[in-house]
Amino acid sequence: MPQQPPAQLAPSAHVTAAEISRIAGVTRATVSNWRRRHDDFPAPSAGTETSPLYDLPAVQAWLRGRGHISTASPTEELRTALRLLGPGSGVAARLFPLVAAASRRTPEELAELAALSDDQLIARAEKTAGELPVAVPEAEPFRYGPDDAGVLRALLGCVREAGAQAAVDVLAERELDEGAASGVYQTPGGLALLMARLLPAGTSRVLDPACGSGTLLAAAARQGAQELFGQDSLPVQGQRTAVRLLLAAPEAETAIRVGDSLRADAFPDVTVDAVLCNPPFGDRDWGHDELAYDPRWAYGLPPRFESELAWVQHALAHLEPGGHAVMLLPPALAFRSSGRRIRAELIRSGALRAVVSLPARAAYPLHIGLQIWVFQRPEPGGTDRTTVLFVDGEAEQRDGAAGTPSAPDTATAGAGSRGGSRPRRSGSSSSAASSASASSASASSFDWAGLTDRVLGQWAAFTTAPDTYADEPGVARAVPLVDLLDDVVDVTPARHVRATAADIDPAALARRVHDLHEQLAEQVAALAAASASGGWQPSGASAREWRTATISDLARGGALTVLRAAAPGTRGSKGPAAPTADRPVITAQDISAGNPPSSGAVDIHADTAQPVAAGDVLVRAVAGGGDAAAMTRVADDQDAGALLGPHIHLLRPDPARLDPWFLAGFLGAEDNIASASTGSTLVHVTPGRLRVPLLPLEEQRRYGEAFRRVYKLRAAVRRTADLAADTAATLTTGLTAGVLLPPDTPDSGSA
Repeated sequence: MPQQPPAQLAPSAHVTAAEISRIAGVTRATVSNWRRRHDDFPAPSAGTETSPLYDLPAVQAWLRGRGHISTASPTEELRTALRLLGPGSGVAARLFPLVAAASRRTPEELAELAALSDDQLIARAEKTAGELPVAVPEAEPFRYGPDDAGVLRALLGCVREAGAQAAVDVLAERELDEGAASGVYQTPGGLALLMARLLPAGTSRVLDPACGSGTLLAAAARQGAQELFGQDSLPVQGQRTAVRLLLAAPEAETAIRVGDSLRADAFPDVTVDAVLCNPPFGDRDWGHDELAYDPRWAYGLPPRFESELAWVQHALAHLEPGGHAVMLLPPALAFRSSGRRIRAELIRSGALRAVVSLPARAAYPLHIGLQIWVFQRPEPGGTDRTTVLFVDGEAEQRDGAAGTPSAPDTATAGAGSRGGSRPRRSGSSSSAASSASASSASASSFDWAGLTDRVLGQWAAFTTAPDTYADEPGVARAVPLVDLLDDVVDVTPARHVRATAADIDPAALARRVHDLHEQLAEQVAALAAASASGGWQPSGASAREWRTATISDLARGGALTVLRAAAPGTRGSKGPAAPTADRPVITAQDISAGNPPSSGAVDIHADTAQPVAAGDVLVRAVAGGGDAAAMTRVADDQDAGALLGPHIHLLRPDPARLDPWFLAGFLGAEDNIASASTGSTLVHVTPGRLRVPLLPLEEQRRYGEAFRRVYKLRAAVRRTADLAADTAATLTTGLTAGVLLPPDTPDSGSA
């Protein structure tokens, strides 16, 4: 029987003061003022004295009575509408087919649907809900009631304004919050693309046995895969993956199933070209006893506390001979003694081809650096493999952060990335909004394009000619199998790629130190010039007060245009287009670090590409709460013509009405960012809610010139710090490796 909706609003729909501020489009301080100044403001109905919770319907009624029109983002509106339905309604999961159907409508058609009467809208939704039962697992037909009209309109608005994928993520987030699936996190898009690009060209059939939100399968589809198989133990994750693939790869053949892949494999007789997987970590209840004699354990019975080795062998069992598996795994798997024998068998057989370490905070768990392991199923009579490639992505990240290449730092490289990972479920979904925000924000802070280029360059050189592969000390090395098969069988990349004294040319390092000192001296002089005081005067006895307008107001008035790059891999209405790999791309990392546009490795398609023009104001869409100072940038002539990368808002002001530096300066203010964002530690910025003062153009230019000076000061500080750190690291490397001698000892009494 179809499930009936609840007869009335659930009494447990509560919100925090921070959520009220987002719903009303005001700051948290404003909500605190309302509580103090208005006796009729709803009293807390749950929570604690320090963390009160408020009845959501009562808060909404109070806001309507005061004339406060919500300016929350479309995703926040959908979250609020779902919360009104209360826990246990199950409506979120049954909205997945509606998202898929809505994605096929134009924005105008979605607006028309939202304008229907409640009865008409509900009837249309009931007709559409069962249109995709085969593609969306366990998406049963569902009868909607009068109380569901609000969430249906919010869903249409979210699809129209934020995109179908954003709506899917909000629905999944809601279901995961209600269930027992805590500890699951989404694989960052940049990481998923890197893993997919490690597969050989022409890979067609791909399996993800712990598919979660489908990020990895979608990345495989972007690389040309045409048959996609996925399984997840959570129904909501299976639904989420199915809809994601309908959106991202409508031409591909997909088969998504629900169930435990280790205990109840949904594809027992399927073999594929490749497996992509971010499996659960530290799962002690994976079925060790009941699966003890499973034929998949060709390399040895996985220890009870090494569930990751069960997933590795599950992946290898599903590969055609010669097929590849790329898996995201915890660093402890590389050296734990309990897994030594299976690691040794994987190496002896030639199944392990490469291990790549990633920087910490690249993906959850954020406190450790995860690793990508690349496997290849041995072929009968195939070529014997004699080496394994190790790439220290952490070293690449350290060098990239400094802005200039540095000599390998053996002191830090030797530490490796050892550390345990807390138990966590399949790696493609988030259990809360804050977790999803943290994951995407963390990922956006990395130069994924640069890291991908470096890793793929090493991998391509190794696979093309493994016998003649040239090591890159401190970064990548091909290690003979015999050197790995010792008493430990430790395959931690940093252990094997660290530079030695024999890898360093003493004369070259001395020249580099000399060059760094000269650059540092020049940069210190530039910093001194940029920090020179003068001309800064107090505004008077008190701070200036001015009228302000939101970016949405200015856009409606024609003073500026708000644009945003399409998500990576998104196609426009014209269908697939060739990636724009020959053009530079401005990334969120470029804005944060003040770097010029990155290489064109970001997968942006021609029909969705947004070129940047000089004078455009770029605003990062995601950032850390304390990183507001690096949120904005004015595009210059060097940026002109580059493409807008993901996670960036572009504001194009009318130069006759708005000064770009004035705009960028006020938009980047910490209070402004906080009031226009969702999240706490990490924030998603809604650009339409940002505010700027209404000032004459001539006065704007005065402020704009001041903000330009501040920007130059910040850039000088950053470059000086990077050069100082690079110089210190290079000197330490040279001295400790024995390739540099200390200078003549100065007078011990001098400072």
